[in-house]
Amino acid sequence: MDELDARLLVTMRAHPRIGLTELARLLGVARGTVQARVEKLTARGVIVDFGPTVSAAGTGHPILAFVWLQIAQGRLAEAVQALHDVPQILEVHGTSGQHDLLCRVVARSTDHLQEVIARILASPAVQRTDTTIALSTQIPYRIEPLIASSHEER
Repeated sequence: MDELDARLLVTMRAHPRIGLTELARLLGVARGTVQARVEKLTARGVIVDFGPTVSAAGTGHPILAFVWLQIAQGRLAEAVQALHDVPQILEVHGTSGQHDLLCRVVARSTDHLQEVIARILASPAVQRTDTTIALSTQIPYRIEPLIASSHEER
């Protein structure tokens, strides 16, 4: 990724509804250059979607929790399938260490969170959960600093 790619990505993140012509004008390059770069970045998996970022809190789910799971030996696929069926689970990551999976979970209330955790535990593949409720977000998801530094690291 070069400096133009980095500028392109940062500008697209800052102006998610921007068109290619306006993007080209802001970057000072030809529209065809922008289109080719966007297509290349998409093909390489750098750009993964063009959809809006939706706030879980804005959908009525203000509680954010991180739920660590211990999975029964050899039952990871079964556990992941069960988790996939729970709409309040936004992400699941395989991890090293004491726990097997880390889930980012949202809920309408703490009572609702307890129901979601009970649903997770209903799967025989899940042996144990350990939940932490987020009280605040100190640094929200961001990618711009990484983009800015990635072309400098080369």
